[in-house]
Amino acid sequence: MLNPTMAARRSWTPARLSQARQIQPLGRQAGQSRPRSTSLRPRGCQKSYFFCDYPAPPAAAPGPPAVSGRTHRVTNHTSISLTSITPPHHPSHPPQPVAVAPSLPPSALRAAAPLRTGLGFITARTILPILPRAASLRYCSSSSTPPLPRNLSFTTSKPTRRLFSSSSVDMAGTKIDGNAIAKEIREKLHAQIDEQLKTNPRFHPSLKIIQVGDRSDSSTYVKMKLKAAEEAGISCELIHFPESTTEGELIDQIDVLNNDPTVHGILVQLPVPKHISEYSVTSSVANEKDVDGFGAVNIGELAKRGGIPLFTPCTPKGVMKLLESTGVDLKGKKAVVLGRSDIVGSPVSYLLKDADATVTVCHSATQNIESYVKEADIVVSAIGKAHFVKGEWIKPGAIVIDVGTNFIPDETKKSGQTLVGDVDYNAAVEVASHITPVPGGVGPMTVAMLLQNVVDAATSSFARERARKILPLPLKLRTPVPSDIAISRAQHPKQITRVASEVGVLGGELEPYGAYKAKVDLSLLKRLEHRRNGRYVVVTGITPTPLGEGKSTTTMGVTQALGAHLGRIAFANVRQPSQGPTFGIKGGAAGGGYSQVIPMDEFNLHLTGDIHAVTAANNLLAAAIETRMFHENTQKDGGLYKRLVPVKKGKREFQPIWHRRLKKLGIDKTNPDDLTPEEITRFARLDIDPATITWRRVLDVNDRHLRGITVGTAATERGQTRETGFDISVASECMAILALSNSLADMRERLGRMVIGTSRSGEPVTADDLGAGGALAALMKDAIKPNLMQTLEGTPVFVHAGPFANISIGASSVLADKLALKLAGTEADEDHNAKAGFVITEAGFDFTMGGERFFNIKCRSSGLVPDVVVIVATVRALKVHGGGPPIAPGGALDKVYTEENVDILRKGCVNLKKHIENAKQYGVPVVVAINKFETDTEAEVQVIREEAIAAGAEDAIPANHWAEGGAGAVDLAKGVIAASEKEKDFKLLYTTEGTVQERMEAICKKMYGADKVEFSELAQQKVDTYTKQGFGNLPICIAKTQYSLSHDPELKGAPTGFTVPIRDVRLAVGAGYLYALAADIQTIPGLPTAPGYINVDIDTETGEIDGLF
Repeated sequence: MLNPTMAARRSWTPARLSQARQIQPLGRQAGQSRPRSTSLRPRGCQKSYFFCDYPAPPAAAPGPPAVSGRTHRVTNHTSISLTSITPPHHPSHPPQPVAVAPSLPPSALRAAAPLRTGLGFITARTILPILPRAASLRYCSSSSTPPLPRNLSFTTSKPTRRLFSSSSVDMAGTKIDGNAIAKEIREKLHAQIDEQLKTNPRFHPSLKIIQVGDRSDSSTYVKMKLKAAEEAGISCELIHFPESTTEGELIDQIDVLNNDPTVHGILVQLPVPKHISEYSVTSSVANEKDVDGFGAVNIGELAKRGGIPLFTPCTPKGVMKLLESTGVDLKGKKAVVLGRSDIVGSPVSYLLKDADATVTVCHSATQNIESYVKEADIVVSAIGKAHFVKGEWIKPGAIVIDVGTNFIPDETKKSGQTLVGDVDYNAAVEVASHITPVPGGVGPMTVAMLLQNVVDAATSSFARERARKILPLPLKLRTPVPSDIAISRAQHPKQITRVASEVGVLGGELEPYGAYKAKVDLSLLKRLEHRRNGRYVVVTGITPTPLGEGKSTTTMGVTQALGAHLGRIAFANVRQPSQGPTFGIKGGAAGGGYSQVIPMDEFNLHLTGDIHAVTAANNLLAAAIETRMFHENTQKDGGLYKRLVPVKKGKREFQPIWHRRLKKLGIDKTNPDDLTPEEITRFARLDIDPATITWRRVLDVNDRHLRGITVGTAATERGQTRETGFDISVASECMAILALSNSLADMRERLGRMVIGTSRSGEPVTADDLGAGGALAALMKDAIKPNLMQTLEGTPVFVHAGPFANISIGASSVLADKLALKLAGTEADEDHNAKAGFVITEAGFDFTMGGERFFNIKCRSSGLVPDVVVIVATVRALKVHGGGPPIAPGGALDKVYTEENVDILRKGCVNLKKHIENAKQYGVPVVVAINKFETDTEAEVQVIREEAIAAGAEDAIPANHWAEGGAGAVDLAKGVIAASEKEKDFKLLYTTEGTVQERMEAICKKMYGADKVEFSELAQQKVDTYTKQGFGNLPICIAKTQYSLSHDPELKGAPTGFTVPIRDVRLAVGAGYLYALAADIQTIPGLPTAPGYINVDIDTETGEIDGLF
């Protein structure tokens, strides 16, 4: 009978028990022959299981006869439910019902001895695989044999694949074939990669293996991994270091791989030499690339209940996969783990515990290990002692996973040794239900799980790349609105690493400068080159008053609305402010109210030192000019040449920089000694005409007394004096180049092309002629990386470059825009309209100045095209253009600006109309942002809306972001989204094929409303010179007043019929444009009577800065 324990565990009802056939244990009789194999196999199935029958006892013995001399194999498949099978009829014993119950508890089955049924002897370990949860095996009592199910067939042929031996009476345990399972895993991984490549051509899982030294066993293991990776379609590379490699060198290599986004997994082949700390090395691997799973984070998470490790260590993971292959439910099973190493024993115990097994870990100090093993349903041995676990220790029906790898002497082997496990396999296989061999069990699974982890790492990497989400900072609005610095200090910013992570900047692409600002490496452009760019929006304005109309504030407000309120990835891209205006009259440029960049003190002061780098580069070139003229005036040709190309280590060689000059001069020689005297003179003497030098020194302070200076007055300069002056740093051509460069290489070439003057023979002299181009680039190599900050609501901001809007483009950098557009972009399988993020950048002054330069210079250089133009308008400024009294900084506003006056406002809208008309000439949709002030009325706002839409704007939307932050600009942001989805018909205002005069006329007539352009004699002379020198095809930047559409600040509204006087034309070859002066432009402003710096102070206890605005 079924023993009480089995019956209880199965919880059969009395009715069901009464139907069961009596089953008696019976051993194999002496002298019985080994049964012949017969298979019972559902068609299309792959795995087979055996049960045995033997000749029945004598006729007098009770019980039905068995089918004689048969071993039956039943093939099981998850999609098959075995049904009725009737055994042959025996004349002495009519068929009687025999039932093997479905889903017998595994514990009950393991407890049973070999059982005799109407079909013969069946061991418990063979019943288990026969009976999956939904399967049944029943012998009917009908007098005739029913037909077999259609999905079953009998064969007597030899099985094509046997997972275990059936040679003994009790049936040997199933050999768990690690090689076969590992092969299947590799094939699945290859198929998975192929499938991923269909939608993501960049999906190439990559593993880097680092091996230090030449241990033969390590080399063997590495070869196995390389081969297996190739079979799985995984890129795998070995990086081999000599035994003498230091720990620091090894960690440096790991850091390089950590920061390489194309590498998904890093494996340090252990052991490493004794002079290297294994812990330090493995801990250096980035958590997301720790595919070996032994980093502190992964092991720690694995050990926690409910922990979520990124990766499970490979061998323990393989052990669990092998257990899974047996089909046994581990819940409640007694599991004994032999060994407590960090490599196998401990991690396996964590995994078994998580599978709800009852786990005991035995180790070198455990007493009477045998007693623990005998009680175990599952035994995992990882102690490294050959045949430590004896066959008699194994509980009948237990599962044995042998992780041990031990070599013992074997004279039959060529090597003189053979590999065995911790378990006496030959003895244990006769008792266990399932057992892994050594080799061919756990070993191949370890490698397979490593490959699985690499593919998982690659999948996670691409998932992280796509999973971008800005988590906004809450705003606590106050009324009345506090000062800008008070608002900035009241908001606690995110760590800049978090800002970067939210938008998909990788750790290796970020260079933090403190807690709240960082540089972003340009390598990001290569990583994300496959993405479609996000939406590109340029914010400009109407012709402003001296108080400004809030372009920067609007830029921040729209960005906060998009990123913090509408769920879009949104970047604000703005210029770095100069310290001149910050300490002068204008103040900072962080925005204002509840729409600004934070921390505003860090934004306005130094930031990451880019302006200082520009200053250093500019002034190095100025020094190079002066010193070259001095030495040329005091040395003969031969001596000058020898000093420029000195002998080093007995040999004279050209420095790399001089090859550029040789090429320019057409001297095709590389040996300095081969130059002729005439060639030496041409090479060594630049012969700069001091009267033509345009290069001036710079500094980032409004120091009016440096506008004109005399240099060379010291006695040491031998009377070589020269009149020159200073500009503000942001007016340097180096700053314009920083803004317009597309790469570090592009910046280097532009810096070298800068023309500082001409020779007495009329040839342009460049920075590379002076040998300074490379040094300038070296000083600015970090400055070219955009700076990342955040708005008050935690949305990202790129702050980069700050070219002087009076004489340059007045816009942030091309590279910042390109980085942001990729970070805000979409993947190939994403809905661009629904998912595309936004980059909101700003152009200096009004559209007619900043916007025109943005399109004709910046876009021409970058190749980028905006999707929307936003023109910021205020009631106050439009009233000025409608005839209102002048507005002076610091003065009280006339009541016309604080009270409703629709008539003067409507008259002033002519200025807004002209800017809309100008913007539409470029074929880009226009949205007007009405920046609301407290004194504006609804009637006045409605007038602006009517006039703007009538002029061709897509919409004109009021916004109150200054007082309400992003929430106050949600409607405006929605309008920008809608406009960005409209078709564009982009075109530039002019080509560069005509003359300089034609291009200037196109700007003055089409943008300003002028009738004609008038060139001074000096301007015309310079245009002729530049054209002769080959610079006549450059774009044009016209420097004029920002307070009028014309050149005259007194002409308000939309004047026409005037003549624009061009007083001077200057050359910026490196930046790539000519700039004409249509007014008396001060390139280094002065300070007012009460400059801004008198308000600035610092709390010496907290370090907080006050007084900035």
